[in-house]
Amino acid sequence: MMSMTNCKKIEAKEETVKDEDNYSKNRNELEELTKTHLMRAFVEAQDPSSKVVDDLMLRRFLRARDLDVEQASAMFLKYLKWRQAFAPNGSISASEVPNQIAQNKMFLQGSDKKGCPIAVVLGARHFQDKGGLEEFKRYVVYCFDKMCARMPSGQEKFVFIGDLEGWGYSNSDIRAYIAALSILQDYYPERLRKMFIVHAPFVFMTIWKLVCPFIDSNTKKKIVFVENKMLKLTLLEEIDESQLPEIYGGKLPLVPI
Repeated sequence: MMSMTNCKKIEAKEETVKDEDNYSKNRNELEELTKTHLMRAFVEAQDPSSKVVDDLMLRRFLRARDLDVEQASAMFLKYLKWRQAFAPNGSISASEVPNQIAQNKMFLQGSDKKGCPIAVVLGARHFQDKGGLEEFKRYVVYCFDKMCARMPSGQEKFVFIGDLEGWGYSNSDIRAYIAALSILQDYYPERLRKMFIVHAPFVFMTIWKLVCPFIDSNTKKKIVFVENKMLKLTLLEEIDESQLPEIYGGKLPLVPI
């Protein structure tokens, strides 16, 4: 039986570890706060329109550049310039992406256990001759903005389920895949929590090898290929059954975005 003295030593050690963790967390938060203020001063001097942006957005760009203020500021200013040119009215409307919406390939409903909204993309419904690359880019922004608008207070990330059941070479669109990744990484940094790729056919891996070099290391860590036999079990680790789409054994019907 463990002595009372040993128990107290273990408890004291656990408290020390907790104190060290809290100290480290507080120090990191203070560093982020300080650098966020530095970044704000810099970007507002370069582009006064950045004054309307909240600290949470600046912080996401900082995290995407490992808290390097100079690199994060350059990334953010590039984003502002892009956004003003790409969506001069402030958003993309459904009327600007009719062909993409007509394919009925993206669905948005439910949230994971952390409160992140979930989107399901059916890859077999995408065809590159419908609307062209520019409309597809607008559609990606349209969808990302819808997902961000669905986030509850305090949440900053979303989850994707990329379903490739029935996918074939007629659905292959490397330029679109790379464009979507570029928009995600360059203009929506630190928004992706996790991407599950399910029902991936063997032929898709040839395309994946071509796309992979365009994915940054942080994004790669968030992409999970799920085996068919582990599909429901894997998704249930992150998503309650009540929030999981019916096609994966859950209780929610798919709702087009």
